[in-house]
Amino acid sequence: MNARAVPPADRGNRGAGNRPQPGSGIPPLDIDLRTGYEKELSPDITPEDVPIDIGIAGPDEETYPEGGLTAWLQVVASHLLSCLAWGYAGAFGVYQTYYTESMGLPRSQISWIGSVQVFLTFAMCTISGRLSDAGYNRAAVGGGSALAVFGTFMTSLATEYWQIMLAQGVCTGIGLGILFMPAISVVSSYFKKRRAFALAVAATGTGTGSLAFPATVQYLIPRVGFPWAVRCAAFVALAVSVLAFVLMRPRLKPRRSGPLVEWEAFREAPYVLLTVGLFLWFWANYFGFFYIQVFAREELGFSSTKAVELLLITNALGMPARPCLGYIADNVLGPITTLIVGLCVLSLMFFSWIAVDSTAGIYVFCTFFGLTAGGTQGVFGGALSSLTKDPRKMGTRFGMVATLLGFAVLAGPPTAGAIIDRSNGNYVGAQVWAGTAVAAAALMVGACRVSIVGWKLKVRV
Repeated sequence: MNARAVPPADRGNRGAGNRPQPGSGIPPLDIDLRTGYEKELSPDITPEDVPIDIGIAGPDEETYPEGGLTAWLQVVASHLLSCLAWGYAGAFGVYQTYYTESMGLPRSQISWIGSVQVFLTFAMCTISGRLSDAGYNRAAVGGGSALAVFGTFMTSLATEYWQIMLAQGVCTGIGLGILFMPAISVVSSYFKKRRAFALAVAATGTGTGSLAFPATVQYLIPRVGFPWAVRCAAFVALAVSVLAFVLMRPRLKPRRSGPLVEWEAFREAPYVLLTVGLFLWFWANYFGFFYIQVFAREELGFSSTKAVELLLITNALGMPARPCLGYIADNVLGPITTLIVGLCVLSLMFFSWIAVDSTAGIYVFCTFFGLTAGGTQGVFGGALSSLTKDPRKMGTRFGMVATLLGFAVLAGPPTAGAIIDRSNGNYVGAQVWAGTAVAAAALMVGACRVSIVGWKLKVRV
């Protein structure tokens, strides 16, 4: 083995600061941990073939299990919590239709309920992320689940707009935000090389919940009425949260000290650029999920039941797409590059929605939109977590971005509703707005990639 000695002063300091910078012409170090000597790259391997470790903050390398029963049970627990946290958001299309018909309020006003819920789910992530880093993962899951289930039961009793806003928008939204971040942090602490895939598998819980909760509410309303349909959804949420709580096993030692917000992260160009790109994407993202079935009813004459089927198809097709893109992110393109490709295709899907004017057309659109939107959502967690080297800071740095995304989600669906209302019910303006916003998001994530590795296309990042 060709080897050269590593200076003793460097042997205890092999963190991110000593790695050669992309584009410097210096090949990456490969250290034999048994001898302390650096191994030469094989003549058949070029630096471009070596995946770039884009961890920016953190101390020495952490050891990751990368599998095993306990590790994969954490993925199951995260799947269940994603089912709860984002299955509710995916179900709001059913509530949007019911509230619009029963209360006779403008679309944009009804959209505020769902937007506030999703906003608070994201906004609470800074707090729940710090709680997770401090070791209070199970407490956060338990407390958040209790609030979410309580808010859902209160929704079943609400009869006025302000009551629904407080119960479904505020109480449930806060609970979902508190329980979500521990799932991301715990899974990320068990995987590194397979992290994008593990997080994508966990994210399929979004699809599971987006099938279970809308179907529960929609198909029980004609049989038992709206209040009991919502209560049945609350019982499902209770069972899911209890099982996730039992399965969760945090691995890392808690980081008790540390700020609620790590402001130093916003001095890192890749982190800032990715945050801006994600903000633009989530600004437009929920327009599709909130309005697909409303579009089908108003523009194509679908019944309520048929319109819900479209929402279920869209959510269901996102499930197989998530792990597939997660595998591609880990083994082919890298998480950030995969996210760029997904956003470009998603932008085209929003623009293609303009051409939908038939029953067959809306089914085809929902099929491809579900695959694209679901797959892209599955890989964004891997892309964001790849910018954090120290897993003990994962909750804080991820939660900071999630909180900012909450403001994008808060404004997105009401913006679309206002555009549609001002266009006398025409959807073209909102569809163009959504496609343009997602295209801009792809450009910003592309700029993030360039800031890490330059214009090298063969580097997996």
